Amino acid sequence: MIISAALIALSVFSLGWFIKAGIDDFASKDRKVSVKGLAEQEVPADKVTWPIVTKEVGNDLPGLFERIGATQAKIKSFLIKGGVKEEEISQNAPMVVDLTAREYDSSNRSFRYIVTSVLTVTSKNVEQVRKLIAKQGDLLREGVAITGDSYDNQIQYEFVAFKEMKPKMMQEAIENAQVTAEQFAKNSHSKLNKIVSADQGQFSIDDRDEYTPWIKKVRVVTTVTYSLKN
Repeated sequence: MIISAALIALSVFSLGWFIKAGIDDFASKDRKVSVKGLAEQEVPADKVTWPIVTKEVGNDLPGLFERIGATQAKIKSFLIKGGVKEEEISQNAPMVVDLTAREYDSSNRSFRYIVTSVLTVTSKNVEQVRKLIAKQGDLLREGVAITGDSYDNQIQYEFVAFKEMKPKMMQEAIENAQVTAEQFAKNSHSKLNKIVSADQGQFSIDDRDEYTPWIKKVRVVTTVTYSLKN
């Protein structure tokens, strides 16, 4: 009888303990905190695309194309002397506009044709190209007038090597998220437990500002959800 009573008491105690543990575990499952982690870094652009636009106007197409050819030769010479490799220079076909073909344009002009030529420099030597951009006034001395940036022909700076930074920046973002989560847990008199879920976040690459487009700001924000325990 004594042994049976002891076994019954032990069974009741064990059942009560498991019920309590189950209730505590069920309650702790709903205790979560979601935080955001930010990683940000400024880097120099590692690729530049520089469209060099020139225009010639006149009435004699063969003569215009000769002038365009001479202009392009001067620009290429300027670029190569400045350290640009020949394979980094591409040449588009000239675009010709015949003003007399414009039915809506009734203005009288002293010329009929506008010929636009674009030489494009695509290089990873960003600093060298930037120096040439600053010195393009030297072309004026040779009679070459470069047309100002248009919407379709703007200088573009890119940072294409960001994939190499992704693992480290993701780690930094998650570590920053953990710091925030630990502070939340401390304030709520809890302890941080496991990561329940995490999203990789989306990387963005933007100009640092409008005045220094060759400096890029790489940014990632990740959201991490942790479970909490007492």
